[in-house]
Amino acid sequence: MPTPSPSPSLEPSEGDSGFDGIEFTSRPVPGDNAGRDTLERQVAMAARRAFRFSAMAEGSNVGPETLDELHQEVRRLAAAYPQLPLAPLLGDLVEVQDLSFRFLEHGHVRPGQARELYLLSAITSGMLAKASHDLGDPRSAMTQARTAYVCADNADHHAMRAWVRGLQSLIAYWDGRHQESSKYAARGISQVGGVTGTSTVWLLCLQARADAALGDVAAVRESLAEAEQARDAVPPDDLDEFGGIMTFPVPRQLYYAADATAWLPNAPEAEHQAEAAVAAYRQAEPEEWAFGDQAGAHTDLALARIHAGSLDGVDEAMRPVLDLSAGQRINGIVASVRQVHTALRDPRWLTAPEARTTREEIEAFTAAPVAALPR
Repeated sequence: MPTPSPSPSLEPSEGDSGFDGIEFTSRPVPGDNAGRDTLERQVAMAARRAFRFSAMAEGSNVGPETLDELHQEVRRLAAAYPQLPLAPLLGDLVEVQDLSFRFLEHGHVRPGQARELYLLSAITSGMLAKASHDLGDPRSAMTQARTAYVCADNADHHAMRAWVRGLQSLIAYWDGRHQESSKYAARGISQVGGVTGTSTVWLLCLQARADAALGDVAAVRESLAEAEQARDAVPPDDLDEFGGIMTFPVPRQLYYAADATAWLPNAPEAEHQAEAAVAAYRQAEPEEWAFGDQAGAHTDLALARIHAGSLDGVDEAMRPVLDLSAGQRINGIVASVRQVHTALRDPRWLTAPEARTTREEIEAFTAAPVAALPR
């Protein structure tokens, strides 16, 4: 019997993370590393305290040092968001949003500084909207997203306005409001005139995914084709420079294409699309890796194989997802895993032992989402 190949991991390989000293899972670190982690947390807390002090020490005038530090902190959080569980990020996100709001409400800022503060507030509010969504709270997510749009409007930042429409489309999609998701994506697409960044590609993929859920096959294929054309026509903009959640790299585009195709009836390309997305994340550059989207690509692969009429390879596709820690079981992943559970309840698979085992594992997985963790 040939030795089975190991299942692909949803973690970046050692040395590829791009975040020195940060673990991507909640696994304990044995030996001296535990003490090192404690020291690093203390140093990070001291740095945040120093930032708060310098911000207040500059008084009601927003000084260049404070503005630069705030910008760097937003950039750090944007880059880290797709790669880390929420626990180590949420407190910092809330604090940065609070500081930026205080400066805008009570500080004396010049017009150029105000525009930058509004942009940073928009990005931070957008990340908190995503955090609320990841915790399964679409109402709070939409409130934060509306605040992000107001801030983008005050910054007069065209690309940020379009990006927030994409965020609203994403929130509505995972909340099962597919018509609303399509509407928000269409609004964003109507606002991308003059926008050069990858958010234009994201919006087209969001449109494809929402239309796929609505059953509009022709619209799906048209949007995916336009997204491929847009990829070659859009150089990165200032939002892409923040990285992470603010950009839309090729692996993520392939995942969205697989996600949209998974909805289509009789789509022979579905498994190929999902395999391409899984392979792209396995080979992704460290800054393009995202555990949530990679997990989505794996669930799409499992769905494609089930819909093709075979359980072969379903466990292999699902294994890296079902092995995720509770802190990584965000709302989108849980919803995707439930889709696999629904597909395995088809009468063809009800008595199949492998289907029963996978259904049981999915039920255990979804019983402990990140929203259920103490905060």
